[in-house]
Amino acid sequence: AQRLGKSPRLVSKYVADLEDALGVQLLNRTTRSVSLTDAGATYLTMCEPLLDGFDELEEAVRTQQTALRGVIHISAPTGFGSIRLAPSLARFSARHPDVDLDLRLSDRRASIIEEGLDLAVRIGPMRDSALKARQLGPMPLLVCAAPDYLRRFGTPEDPSALAAHNCIIDGNVSEPTIWRFKMDGAEMPVHVQGRMRSDAPAASANLAIAGAGIARCPAYTVARALQLGELVELFSAHRVAPYTVAALFPQNRRLTSRVRALIDHLAEDRALCATGT
Repeated sequence: AQRLGKSPRLVSKYVADLEDALGVQLLNRTTRSVSLTDAGATYLTMCEPLLDGFDELEEAVRTQQTALRGVIHISAPTGFGSIRLAPSLARFSARHPDVDLDLRLSDRRASIIEEGLDLAVRIGPMRDSALKARQLGPMPLLVCAAPDYLRRFGTPEDPSALAAHNCIIDGNVSEPTIWRFKMDGAEMPVHVQGRMRSDAPAASANLAIAGAGIARCPAYTVARALQLGELVELFSAHRVAPYTVAALFPQNRRLTSRVRALIDHLAEDRALCATGT
């Protein structure tokens, strides 16, 4: 109802009328929650591509292929969405003034289908097999520390020396206390520990800049600090394969022209994934 700009009572009436017309219950209703029945889930799955196709048809007829219109709902991690994605979206918006952009930032993995999103921009391995991915660029993981920290506690000579240092733990990854490095042509796991933990890469980078410890962060969070000398990269010769920045969307959904245009723009925007290293 909120998304349609209508009252919940009116939308409830529409759903009830639809159930009467179909002769089947689409929603399980309790005082605390509303969920799809099996029939409702099937109906939704079959309706979505039809609605997407109608949206595409309506868009093509209305604009006669001369302009893009409509809303794009996008999810992205808080740090990357603020630092890199937002400026890129501004550049896209300048070229397509009739497209409205709804950017939702969160460090949890939003459900694209359940939350009515058109697109999610994510960094790292893709875990949802129901989604398709378009790679936008690489994003290396860099191990960094502030010069002040290194003066006080010494510079580790090799990755294995990290065990004796205070490392800033990223709680947003699957193995937060295992950092991997490329050694002698193979990946070597190094167990780390530390007194500080964060679930946002930008926060880890800022903790490292403040001298709180050694952090492992995506390059976009530390690129400027490295340029300014606020951080020093450690073990640059031992970087593992970089993470991938990707645009994700449902496999069974036909993309509208405006969403395809945005994905193409993001893939072509070199500033989006620039590392500065």
